[in-house]
Amino acid sequence: MIKRLRVTVDGSTYDVTVEMTDEPSGQAQVPAPLAAPPVIPINPAPATAPVQATPAPPQAQSSGPAGPGDVPSPLAGRVTAIMVTVGQQVKEGDHLLTLEAMKMNTFVFAPKSGKVAEINTAVSDAVDENQVLMRIA
Repeated sequence: MIKRLRVTVDGSTYDVTVEMTDEPSGQAQVPAPLAAPPVIPINPAPATAPVQATPAPPQAQSSGPAGPGDVPSPLAGRVTAIMVTVGQQVKEGDHLLTLEAMKMNTFVFAPKSGKVAEINTAVSDAVDENQVLMRIA
């Protein structure tokens, strides 16, 4: 005999199909309950000497932009293309360079119009977030 049952376990409901076999005594045998697993006490970890913190070394050019003409990196990544040269006039919104991070390209645009005063990176350089990539005067 096959019965369809709906069972709820830990708040999740399951539809199951159960085959009922005929028992000679007319009573189904119920398995003995399983024994509870043994309780293993957890000893606290032995005390250790406190670890002395050492200050992290400063990272070059990773702080926020220093001036209004600075072009900071919007994320950490690798420079894949530089579209401008030193001395070139750019307008606000011009494509300056391309960064790659996690196999995605991010375009960096000019925050203002002006002349490219210096470029602080090269193609294939790894850069940090907020590192100054170039300056526009």
